[in-house]
Amino acid sequence: MKTCQAARVAAITLFFLFRALAASCPAEEMAQLPLPLFGPVDASRLSLPVLTLVVALLDSFNPCAFFVLFFLLSLLVHAHSRQRMAVIGGIFVLFSGLLYFLFMAAWLNFFLLFGRLKAITAVAGAVALVIATLNIKDFFFFKRGISLVIPEQGKSRLFERMREIMHAGSLPAMLAATVVLAFAANSYELVCTAGFPMVYTRALTLERLPISGYYLYLALYNVVYVIPLAAIVILFVVTLGSRKLSEWQGRVLKLLSGSMMLTLGIVLLSRPSLLNNALFSAGLLLLAVAVTSVVVMAARRLGMDSDNHT
Repeated sequence: MKTCQAARVAAITLFFLFRALAASCPAEEMAQLPLPLFGPVDASRLSLPVLTLVVALLDSFNPCAFFVLFFLLSLLVHAHSRQRMAVIGGIFVLFSGLLYFLFMAAWLNFFLLFGRLKAITAVAGAVALVIATLNIKDFFFFKRGISLVIPEQGKSRLFERMREIMHAGSLPAMLAATVVLAFAANSYELVCTAGFPMVYTRALTLERLPISGYYLYLALYNVVYVIPLAAIVILFVVTLGSRKLSEWQGRVLKLLSGSMMLTLGIVLLSRPSLLNNALFSAGLLLLAVAVTSVVVMAARRLGMDSDNHT
């Protein structure tokens, strides 16, 4: 009963906030962005950079990626070597970003090849809605039914590779094992966040850019994507702490990403041109944060914030 009440709060809040955002931002009024000292600026010229930062920032809070990195660094804490932790953590983050870039490049080339078909945008929007629904579902019914999480069998394989890193006899062998772990981990992590790269690259290919421009935006996206991962590595190196991502925190991250994915899917299905506006793109992030905050507060009042919640 408590779960159903919180779900109703989520649905109603999301509907009215999205409706208010769209109604208050008609295309003709969103063209000018008043900036201090600079005056009115054409918001459409900022659309792609803002959309890139917004989606990449939200995508970067990936519970699957956090889980793997937290566990790896927690193991390295026992070595009591900040240098080793910094090197291994840095290599892991670097190759995680590289693999994510290659994955997004594959989506980019797919949309460049087939993107002229109008149905492609509709399919991307529909897939985004499915992924959003699964992520939001996991906040209320964690791991029940279909879930976009690292499977238990995959976790055991990742743990085995982490132990190989710990028992590597030399630094080159340790670095090689870290690269292998990064690629193995991200192959599972892509399941958790496949929606954001797909939606973003589809929005990107709706713009007319030179090929180099597309890849520069992908590079910017992936720089933003790895910032939280790099911050976690720095935190562990400085504190030599041992932390882990709790189930509740993972559920909240899923709700946040699901809320954002839901709005992106609706926009792709209804008015893809809205993504060309910087104010609207930023508003989507604020909307996702607002919805998540309201639902999380309601869930806490209903006693759903226990890590043992099922």
